Order: sequence, then C-alpha cells, then structure tokens
Amino acid sequence: MQHKSHPSQPLISAQELRQRQHTESFVLLDARSGPQARLRYQAGHLPGALFVDLEQDLARPTDNAAHGGRHPLPPITEFAHFLGQLGIGPATTVVVYDDKSGANAAARVWWMLRSAGHTTAQVLDGGLAAAEAAGFTLTDAAEQSVPVAPYPVSHWQLPVAPVAQVQKASAKGTQLVIDVREAARYRGETEPIDLVAGHIPGAVNVPFAGNLDATGHYLPATELREKYDAVLAGRAPKDVIVHCGSGVTACHTLLAFAQAGLEVPQLYVGSWSEWSRNDWPMATGA
Repeated sequence: MQHKSHPSQPLISAQELRQRQHTESFVLLDARSGPQARLRYQAGHLPGALFVDLEQDLARPTDNAAHGGRHPLPPITEFAHFLGQLGIGPATTVVVYDDKSGANAAARVWWMLRSAGHTTAQVLDGGLAAAEAAGFTLTDAAEQSVPVAPYPVSHWQLPVAPVAQVQKASAKGTQLVIDVREAARYRGETEPIDLVAGHIPGAVNVPFAGNLDATGHYLPATELREKYDAVLAGRAPKDVIVHCGSGVTACHTLLAFAQAGLEVPQLYVGSWSEWSRNDWPMATGA
C-alpha cells in the first residue's frame, strides 16, 4: 500500500505525482543540469514543467571560485524575483525533478525553497526516469509560467556555514563536517572538476549515493534515520556542516536528513571548490 505524502514532506513518488496532476494545482520544475541541459529540456520534459538553470537561476555566476565556490547562492532578492516569475507564491505547491535521482539541482532547488521559507516543495523520488517508468509521456511543448509578485522573503532561513566556521570545525573538531562526494574524490585519488584532489582535514566521508537504493530511489525514512543517527553519534544536526564539490549535491544529503525526520544541518555552500582554491590545509587518504 502506497502512503500519500504531504506537500511539506521532501519527496513525492512518480505514482502520486500522476494522481495529483489531475486533481491538484502545482508548479512543476525541471532542474536538469550539465551540458546542453536546456536543449535536453526543450527536446522532452514532463508536461507543464518549467526549466530552471543551475548556473543562471540557482547560483550567482562567478569568475573566481576561490571566493564562494563554483555555485554561490544568488542574493535572496534575486531568487525571490525569480520565484515570482515562475508563478511561485507562499501558497504554491512545487514539485521539482532532475535526471540524477534528485542528487543534482533538484535537491538544490528544494533547499533554496525551504531556505526561503517555502514549506510546500517536493523532489520527485527517482527523478525523470521514475516518471517515465510510471507512464509519463514527455513533451517538447513551449511551457509558459503565470508570474506573480516576488516571493516575500528577506533572508535565507536555513543554516549556512561561513568559511571561518568550517575552518574552526576542521582544526578543532568543534562540529562534524560531512563530505558527501564519492569516496575516491574524498581520498584524493581523482578529481574530475576542481583543481586539487583531497578533502577538508577532519571531514568524514558519507557519499550521497548511499542515500539511494539500487533503483535510484531514496531509502525509506526509517533506514535514513538509522543511517544518520549512526553518523551523528549523539550530535545534534545543528552541529553538523555538510558539503560537496560546490554546494549542490550536498543538498541531496540535507534532503535525506529532512526525509528522516531530522533537523536540516548547515550547508557549506563554497564546499571543496572554494576550499581547494585557497591556501588552507588539505588532506588525502581515508
């Protein structure tokens, strides 16, 4: 028996989305990223989905990742205006998907919405592949939003860890730092994106892929709770800093915390892309 989720819960199944599309009004967002993401969206997307661009809409473009990383947050006023252009107001239900099981920009959209104070936002569990498996037919239609006023928010409301706090946590162990990148990147054996391989000294490696089962869906909430209770080892989530390469995939683990019924930890937005471009201590190995 499938349990119906509430719009304030982080995840929605493809089957439930199919049911809701005929009975409820919501804004659907396509957050695929990477090379030619917009062209892939234009070639085929879920009916009604509006495209959001990781590089332009969900981050402030920068020429120097040493200050803020590759995907620094945009000013909250810009994001508030963007939400209004998408037709998203405080009472709007939002569903977002990507093609990486929520591990890329879909989770980032969810985190940004939550941090703007928006509680009715969900990520499609299993992403685009799950939707197609559930019977959704893709369309190449040109979708149009119905703009509303800018979202009424003045500051980011979920905790963000500034660099000085991460440095203190690394040097003194005052807080737990979780690196969600793949183990080989954490150990410094490979680095396909940033300039230097390795990790922040003292950080523990809990790869985001471990949030998923073999089918690309999130683990059940009870299993996620057991997993992260063990990682926390008695710490409160507020004493945890989560990072990845550039503050995007880390949101996959922040969503996992929320799905597990835990408080959302702090996000180090600059992540390894910022840390590795500065003269700060770095470590390799396990």
